[in-house]
Amino acid sequence: MIIFRLIGESFRFAFDALRQNKLRTMLSLLAITIGIFTIISVFSAVDTFRNKLQSSVDKLGSNTIFVQKWPWIFGDFPWWKYMNRPQPSMRDFAALRERMTNVEGITYEVSTSNRTVKYRSSSVEGAYISAASQDFNKTWNFELQEGRYFTENEGKSGTPVCLLGADIADGLFNGGEAVGKQVQLMGRRVTVVGVFKKEGEDMLGTSLDKNINIPITFAKGLFDIQNERYGPQITVRGSDRVSLEEVESELRGLMRSIHRLKPGQEDDFSLNKTTMLSNQLNLMFDAVDIGGWVIGIFSILVGGFSIANIMFVSVKERTNIIGIQKSLGAKNYFILLQFIFESITLCIMGGILGIFFVYLFTLALGIFLDFKIVLYMKNINLGLWISVIIGTISGFWPAFSASRLDPVEAIRS
Repeated sequence: MIIFRLIGESFRFAFDALRQNKLRTMLSLLAITIGIFTIISVFSAVDTFRNKLQSSVDKLGSNTIFVQKWPWIFGDFPWWKYMNRPQPSMRDFAALRERMTNVEGITYEVSTSNRTVKYRSSSVEGAYISAASQDFNKTWNFELQEGRYFTENEGKSGTPVCLLGADIADGLFNGGEAVGKQVQLMGRRVTVVGVFKKEGEDMLGTSLDKNINIPITFAKGLFDIQNERYGPQITVRGSDRVSLEEVESELRGLMRSIHRLKPGQEDDFSLNKTTMLSNQLNLMFDAVDIGGWVIGIFSILVGGFSIANIMFVSVKERTNIIGIQKSLGAKNYFILLQFIFESITLCIMGGILGIFFVYLFTLALGIFLDFKIVLYMKNINLGLWISVIIGTISGFWPAFSASRLDPVEAIRS
């Protein structure tokens, strides 16, 4: 019960100090408010970007490996090491499809951008055309809002069929039915058999909304599918029954065998995976987090000194009251905890104000810039805990000095 009484009295003293010295208290709390606002706003923005980017990365598949000429390297890029590497070929794809065991699907993929697709008098520019072998629906995550996927026979025979992205379908058919219609694509008439479900823009640009997907066999009659300009790659999705490391080890061994590389000879291909992107993103966001801490801590330190100053003034103003409490039997720890709780209360008030400003900031961004930053509960808890810690540290010495006062001298003052 004594703890609850202490907390109650501390709140009362804190609110009395705020009421009697509004300007002094608010100016002292301002640094805490700014510090909490800085740290929580940076962390909320970073967490929002991190989660959006991670969801974009996850769309690529956590158990997916991309066989490509160029590695996913960030920072200094020794491009001269990879210039003369061969592109992934249909021969590589055929050999892998025949010999790999721990996979759900393997596809050979190429793409070309900034193409125009037409239907009667309607046309859409800037379309992204991707051609893939039959297992595209096994190596990529997508849903169809209309129609179906390619049949095995259509894929093998090179039937002129396609899947349209939602934005392409809306632009050509204005919300009408797309399946069964014939569109003009790269000088050929192509029948629409399905429409991808609308996904919306993501941080990595992996949305299928502006894509047109065609069978790789049909694409052979439109362009050179093994030309470097079309970015050929082999996408391998590992089986859920085995780890990504096992799939990568098997894939590396088979690719080295297919390319007839000698032991000790460096790989002439790259095995890229989504964990590489995730690791780089984590490094980048960790650096931003540190920046947020550095900026916020300076404000919080200033705020801590301000709170300590307020508490010393509060002790001075209430010296005679402390003397009366001690003469009536109040223990030293009672006086100590009373002022520490008061300091914590003041810091929590500043922290809540800072979190409230972060909330207003996120609302303003969502309204005026149409960009939503999420204020996560963990960041709210972090702001409150920082306030409690700063309040405890800032209030300890003033509280300790108050608890050591001689009751007679305190009453006489």
